[in-house]
Amino acid sequence: MEAFLRRFRRQSRHPPDGRPRDHRVSLLSLRSVAGQVLLLQVLIVILLVAVAVAMEVYQAAHEALREGIRESLVAAQTFANAPGTVQALRAPDPTAVLQPRAEAARKKAGVDYIVVLNTHGIRYTYPYKEYIGGKFSTDIRPALEGRTVIQQGGGPPLPAGTGTDVRAVVPVTDDRGAVVGVVAAGITVKSVAKVWTPQLPLTLGSGAAALAVGAAGTVLVSRRLRRQTHGLGPAEMTRMYEHHDAVLHAVREGVLITDADGRLVVANDEARRLLCLPEDAEGRHVRELGLPEQMTRLLLSGEPVTDEVQLTEGRLLAVNKRSPFPGTAKGGSVVTLRDTTELAAVTGRAEVTRERLKLLYEAGVRIGTTLDVTREARELTQVAVSGFADAATVDLLDAVLRGEEPVAGRWRGLRRVAIGGERLLSPLWPVGEQVSFSSAAPQIRALEQGYGVLHADLHQARGWREQAPERSREALEQGLHSLVAVPLQARGVSLGVASFYRVRGTPAFENEDLLLAEELTARAAVAIDNARRFAREHAMAVTLQRSLLPRRQPEQDALEVAWRYLPAEAGVGGDWFDLIPLPGARVALAMGDVVGHGLHAAVTMGRLRTAAHNFATLDLPVDEVLGHLDELVARMDNEESPGEDPKGPGGDGVTGATCLYAVYDPVAGTCTIARAGHPGPAVVYEDGKVAFPDVPASPPLGLGGHPFETAELRLPEGSRLVLYTDGLVEGRDRDIDGGLEELRRALKRTEGYGPEETCQAVIDAVAPEHPIDDIALLVARTRSFPRSRVAEWDVPVDAAAVPPVRANCAKTLREWGLEQIAFTTELIVSELVTNAIRYGAPPIKVRLLYGRCLTCEVWDGSSTSPRLRRAATTDEGGRGLFLVAQLSQRWGTRYTSRGKVIWADQALGGGVPAAAGGALADALLEQFDSAAF
Repeated sequence: MEAFLRRFRRQSRHPPDGRPRDHRVSLLSLRSVAGQVLLLQVLIVILLVAVAVAMEVYQAAHEALREGIRESLVAAQTFANAPGTVQALRAPDPTAVLQPRAEAARKKAGVDYIVVLNTHGIRYTYPYKEYIGGKFSTDIRPALEGRTVIQQGGGPPLPAGTGTDVRAVVPVTDDRGAVVGVVAAGITVKSVAKVWTPQLPLTLGSGAAALAVGAAGTVLVSRRLRRQTHGLGPAEMTRMYEHHDAVLHAVREGVLITDADGRLVVANDEARRLLCLPEDAEGRHVRELGLPEQMTRLLLSGEPVTDEVQLTEGRLLAVNKRSPFPGTAKGGSVVTLRDTTELAAVTGRAEVTRERLKLLYEAGVRIGTTLDVTREARELTQVAVSGFADAATVDLLDAVLRGEEPVAGRWRGLRRVAIGGERLLSPLWPVGEQVSFSSAAPQIRALEQGYGVLHADLHQARGWREQAPERSREALEQGLHSLVAVPLQARGVSLGVASFYRVRGTPAFENEDLLLAEELTARAAVAIDNARRFAREHAMAVTLQRSLLPRRQPEQDALEVAWRYLPAEAGVGGDWFDLIPLPGARVALAMGDVVGHGLHAAVTMGRLRTAAHNFATLDLPVDEVLGHLDELVARMDNEESPGEDPKGPGGDGVTGATCLYAVYDPVAGTCTIARAGHPGPAVVYEDGKVAFPDVPASPPLGLGGHPFETAELRLPEGSRLVLYTDGLVEGRDRDIDGGLEELRRALKRTEGYGPEETCQAVIDAVAPEHPIDDIALLVARTRSFPRSRVAEWDVPVDAAAVPPVRANCAKTLREWGLEQIAFTTELIVSELVTNAIRYGAPPIKVRLLYGRCLTCEVWDGSSTSPRLRRAATTDEGGRGLFLVAQLSQRWGTRYTSRGKVIWADQALGGGVPAAAGGALADALLEQFDSAAF
């Protein structure tokens, strides 16, 4: 075959007579195919250009004739219908009136003549005066009948000279419709041709240019054809290719020729038979022929091949590959194939080995892609039924499914988690059901022995048939006949057992199959154990994080609250939130995020939440709470940094925490908010409007040295305040702007929803299906404190003002039905107001709030902080705050921009009646004795 190709190349360079062919031969030589094609193409181009020019000239002449008819008709009709034409025809001397008009109209209309005739055909007007009074030479009878006539030729001499005369003859009618005369307007085609004659050079020039371009194209095509045919004549080429086809299809070796792009150019009959090529193989890319991957790579490679053996379509083929143009840069290849049928036995063994290696390769690729125990088991069954078994099952210990460490020797807690080929195993245990194997079952034996068990014929497997006689009998009837049971072992501990089945019509398992099954299960066991350990650690982290988050809502009257927390798929993170009741019926809301995942992030989150809760209970302003958290995060960075500089080498720190802190006051209906690197809140008003308030953004926690700005929002009753972490609105496939827009649309659809329904609607619409970061969402609907349960009094700076305040308090408590705590409240108010008058500064104000408890607040303009101290026996004062502390549930101080507020909460129904006031005072005074301390 290679000799034939060399002979083919020589013939392409030399003619049959043996003389070298001159490749510089002229293209006009009609002996070559290129010369003949060139001549034929030039003739075709000339013919096409000539026809195009003729058509253009004909079209122009035709348009000129149509234009002459139109202009003549317009001129005749216009003059015939012009005002005064009928009166002029009836005048004593029509020519004197009509001749000037006709000449003026002729020149303006651009026609050669306008002739006015009487009903006898006598001319009243004409460009040549000597012809006036003569009889019109053409038939005007149709015009006398009232019709318009178009005529050509046969007219009088024309001013424009010779040419085709085109005229329109139009009747002139009076008011009654009677024909009183005739108007004829004419023009020569020669005059109209002046319009298109200037276009003729352009038409001829375009034709010449088209001829030149076409000729140049044909020359280029012919030159390329000459190079491709090497200047051969038709007879020479025909004879050469007849020899080529005869030799190509007669040899008993397969021949393939591919081009530089990898497309099949030639394939003889033997190659089609050996490779089972389709009928339309030639012209298709090698990758589209359905050949084995190894054979495809060989055909597409640029390296020569000598007697390389390839397994293809059950045959071992000896392959040789060479370049068709050695010594040149041209691509492509010539491949010869020879069938080595004497190696049939080796072929079978190689095929089996190849299939097993392929199965192990697929197992390595497809098993272990996730960290889910059930999915890893399912992947094992899918790989097994794709090329090893007809059906497969995986049974795991319940401890493994829970993420616990399995205990050796306990095999009673097996549960079926995956089935491959489920239709064949329908009589056996389904997925999710507890599997009860007898002690003699092959699966239990495999777990006890630690290696696989083979049963080539299940009809002889007594232990397998006796574990569930009815199910086993149905399975045998459906065709199961061979079994391999292999334990899933990792780190020397069995996690479960895998069972592989073959059905009737498939060869029974052999010892080599048992080895392959053990290799498959060994790989799957490692993946399952990794998934189990991940599930355990993930469960621990989730449990820890959930224990650090609020478990139930604290009692408060200001907000109706609901929340959602979704951990990331890759592990829990550091998202957290909190709801903290504050004095004065206020509530603090906190939400934060610690960058990272795992136990470290969860622990850091717990520390921040605890600190935020403590700072909030101190009733500090919003910006001060964030300031203290900022200092805490900076200290945590310093503690975890190995060097002095947390930003230096090795100092990773925990920087990356964000926080939003807000305090809602239901009495004033305002919410004070500050945020440190955290996304701003959303507000949904009762009318369905959604807004993202402009809360000043401050740097994340831990940077230090930056003030935190606050914003005050006015929230009408029924408004919903929505707090969230960035995991809700940001992900790999969307930026934060797109996420906020999705959140806005979701919230607009929640008009009339409560916090619980709003949370669920937002999670369903906005949260990603597979979150890569934690998601925390909190929705709080505002409530206004009833004005009927708020009482306020301004107090002058005078000790005499205390009794009226006590009286007002007693009156208000009676109106509220709280007489049982009136005496205690009077004592508390009296002590607090007295202290404000004595040690504080104006203005002084008293406020009572009746909610879940009764809150007494005394406002003054001083920033000095009162403190509880132990008064000596001889001290006259110092016992007022002690009385307040004993009579109230709790008390404290908070600072405002204008001073401070001292407050005390009392449990409703827990006070002391006024009648017992003296006894209570005596009991308290007894405690002031130094011996009692």
